[in-house]
Amino acid sequence: MAKGARDYKKEYRDYHGTKAQKLRRADRNKARRKALRDGRVHKGDSKEVDHKGSHRTGRLKNVSTRVVSRKSNRSRQPKRS
Repeated sequence: MAKGARDYKKEYRDYHGTKAQKLRRADRNKARRKALRDGRVHKGDSKEVDHKGSHRTGRLKNVSTRVVSRKSNRSRQPKRS
């Protein structure tokens, strides 16, 4: 089953570029920067900052975080189609 070419502009326009998604991305980046400042993670250590619980919608601003390995963080996430 062959798939067509992926339309990255459409993906950005319909999902990644929306105001809600930009705010969520900013919250994720802010959590990573805070963990870097606190010494919980370091560049290149293959660790990720994970928000506790499953937060499918809404902001991530006041959600507690933990440091996990890249493998465990991505295997925990549900597969996306």
